[in-house]
This record gives sequence, C-alpha cells and structure tokens, in this order.
Amino acid sequence: MSAAHRVVVASRLFVPEVSAGAFRLGALSRGLAAHGAEVTVITSTPPSHAPALADPPGVRVRRMPVLRDGGGNVRGYVQYASFDAPLLFRVLFRGWDLAVAESPPTTALVVRFAAWLRRRSYAYYAADVWTDGVVSMGAPRPVIALMRAMERAALQRARVILSVSDEVTERLVALGADPARIATVGNGIDTDVFNPDAGPAAPGETYFVYTGTMSEWQQPDVFIRGFARIADEFPDLRLRFFGQGSVEADLRLLAEQLVPGRVDFGGVVSPADSAQWIQGAAGALVSIVPGIGYDFARPTKTYAAAACGTPVLFAGADVGGTLVRDNGLGEAVAFDPDAVADGMRRLLAKRASGDSDRRRSARADWARQNVSLHVVGERAAAAVLGARPRP
Repeated sequence: MSAAHRVVVASRLFVPEVSAGAFRLGALSRGLAAHGAEVTVITSTPPSHAPALADPPGVRVRRMPVLRDGGGNVRGYVQYASFDAPLLFRVLFRGWDLAVAESPPTTALVVRFAAWLRRRSYAYYAADVWTDGVVSMGAPRPVIALMRAMERAALQRARVILSVSDEVTERLVALGADPARIATVGNGIDTDVFNPDAGPAAPGETYFVYTGTMSEWQQPDVFIRGFARIADEFPDLRLRFFGQGSVEADLRLLAEQLVPGRVDFGGVVSPADSAQWIQGAAGALVSIVPGIGYDFARPTKTYAAAACGTPVLFAGADVGGTLVRDNGLGEAVAFDPDAVADGMRRLLAKRASGDSDRRRSARADWARQNVSLHVVGERAAAAVLGARPRP
C-alpha cells in the first residue's frame, strides 16, 4: 500500500525524554520516515534532565513548552491541558494527510477534532487503557464515566488503533473499539542501546537495580521491604533506583527506615547509562501491583533487562510473571516482601554459581528476536501508513 505523504505525530512525550512512550514514538517516527513519509512530530520541550540526543533522522520535531509537575513529568489534568490546548492550532494549521495521536485520550480528541475539520484520518497509539487507570486509582464515578466516554470517542473514530499487546487489545475491544481497526504491534526496547555489550557501570559491586517510573501501580516499595529481610545475610548487597515518579519520596523514607545507607537513588539517567547499570546487576527489579487494573501490563523494564542479558526479578500480576517464566528471563514471584526476598536469594545464588552469566546470551537473543524496538516501529509504521486518508 502506498504511504501517506505527510504524517503529523502529536505526543506530549518524545525522545530524548527518557520514557517508554518517548522511545515508542521515536521508533514509529523512524519507521514512518524509512517508508518515505514526511514526518513532523509536535511534542513538548524536554525537561532539563533529559539527555542530549539528536532528533531521529528524516523527522522534523516541533517542540513547545508545557507545565510539568515537581518531578518534571507531564502528568496531571492541568499538565495535559497545557499541551492539548495549543495543540489544536498547531495541528489544524499544518499540512498533513494523516495524523497519529498518542495518549492521553484528551490529546486524541484534539487530533480527532482537527481531523474532522480537515477531512483527514487519524490513528491512535494505545499503549494502555486510561479508563482502567482511573479506576485503579479509586477515582469518583463521574470521573471514571467521563474518562470512559473520552476514550471511547477517541477509539471509535480512529482509522487505525495501535495496541502494544493482546491484553490491551482485549480491553480496547471491551471499550467499544472495532477489532478490524486494531493493529497489535507489540512493545519493545532499543537493542542498539540495551545489549550485553553495554559494560557494567560498577564492576565488582553486587546490587539489584530498578529503572524507570516509580508509581502507584508499580509500588516498588515491595523490593525495599524484601531487601530488608535479607540485608543482614548479604552485607555488601545494595539496591539502586534510577528514574523518578510519584512514590519516590515515600521510597526514600522507607529505605532510610528499614535499610539506612543501603539504597541509592540516582535520578534520571540516559538510556546508555541505564543499560550499563542493568548489565552489571544481579537482577533487574520489575513490579506490577495485581488487582488494581494493570494486570495486563508487560513492562518495558522486563525487555530492557532481557536485552542486556540480565535476569529479571518480577513481582506481581500474572501476565508479566508468565512472560518472565515462559521465556527463561529470570524469577517471577508473588507481590509480597517474603517472596521477593526468596527471589533475591535465588538470583544471588545463580550469580555466584555463574549460571546468570551462562544464560546472558540466550536472554539477549530472545530480546533481539522478539522485542526489538526497530521491529515494533516498522510494524506500527506499516499499520499507520495502511490507513487511507478520507477522500
């Protein structure tokens, strides 16, 4: 199928910002450009802590300032509105044949309105289901109903919907999306950056590492509590956290209460630095709290660890645990400090015996073959360019 000549991508996050969404949109944009499309990305000005990286080749990036929370995130209704309000004019008065909207659904609704005015088509990139998210946070019923209505409206008029997993696809269909318009493209990690050749950041140090967002639906305090149960057995063992999020302050307080001086918080680091810390770890920590609406999630933290050849210690919902168990990616345990402590002991024993290093290549090969962001970006681009503009 011939490609749409001009594609505009609207997303509050884009590379070089360090987030799974930014990486995903970067891969899509590169894939679109590789197919010959003229790609323009309308996004936010990155925070000061974002690494200095060049824009993807062949992609024009137009950035605008937005409100960010105390952690530098575009997260919250006011922050979303600061991006969405000027977005309408930036999309409406730009030439394009096809638009792509990234979450939240408010951004998709802005793009939908612009597409309706311009008699053009749009695609919606659904990395998760926002209605499930507000339910999990215990939002009032009117808020849940409003989010459900907005998300349905964004889905129902999209010419194509990009989904990151079969589980997300099922939830989208339950919300009213047309299955024939959904392309399940998967999710992935940049295996050029995350690979066994990254080199350890702290050779000789024994630690577990947590990278990325620290939020209510991950509740990584379970790892600090589990570590506290084995800290005396392993006096040289440390925990290292990189990233940020809404529960970071709580994690810092808990660490000082339970294992003072044994947990380090390194802030946001570049993908290359993150890969080095993961590569040298005894295990990469990944969690999804079961039963609050995110059981379907397959965190990209798992993919990043596998790509580096590092075993995962996953705690929580069954979908993420099954991914780890079925593909030999590490240990999957219940969302419980005692289970986490036992998983840590097993991974430390495997590290000491050399078993972890022997399996490093197999884990990295699995990641390259199954969750390379290059492949995901190509799939997503092909699905978007197959959505014909309206006559």
